[in-house]
Amino acid sequence: MDNYVPRLKKVYKDQIAPELFKELGYTSVMQIPAIKKVVVSMGVGEALTNKKLLDAAVADISQITGQHAVKTRARKSIANFKLREGNEVGVMVTLRGNNMYEFLDRLINVALPRVKDFRGIKATGFDGHGNFSLGITEQIIFPEIDFDKITKIAGMNISIVTSAKTDAEAKALLTKFNMPFRK
Repeated sequence: MDNYVPRLKKVYKDQIAPELFKELGYTSVMQIPAIKKVVVSMGVGEALTNKKLLDAAVADISQITGQHAVKTRARKSIANFKLREGNEVGVMVTLRGNNMYEFLDRLINVALPRVKDFRGIKATGFDGHGNFSLGITEQIIFPEIDFDKITKIAGMNISIVTSAKTDAEAKALLTKFNMPFRK
């Protein structure tokens, strides 16, 4: 198990990095964009009244990503939402290394094609600094989730942080990973 290399990591080193080096005209291999981390988060606003929903969200995200998720707290109070600073209202996990590549592989090749009426991901999720965020409306698109044991269907946010300097470089990188962008 020590010498195990995820499929996407191998594809990146052997194919994607050399292609990007040629296409984007870099002078150093250190300029080639790479994926640094993937952050998966889920907001559970109803956890203010029902704490079991937060525990279920932790279990779901942990099962999807293969890494323990942590509960996040509200940063400031919002009276209209009956939210107080410090209340637990979300769940997140940061993936790096092999876990990140395994999660991306399952997201791109297994989960996204299972989305109902899927026509591709909008390319508007770039932030101007080479990072990409997308939202998923149902966590049940992942095969790890048992549909019968779900307490509540919830959406999740996935942020892919890259070392790319521009959105064009990041889109080229993610396109090489077969991210299904809408045409």
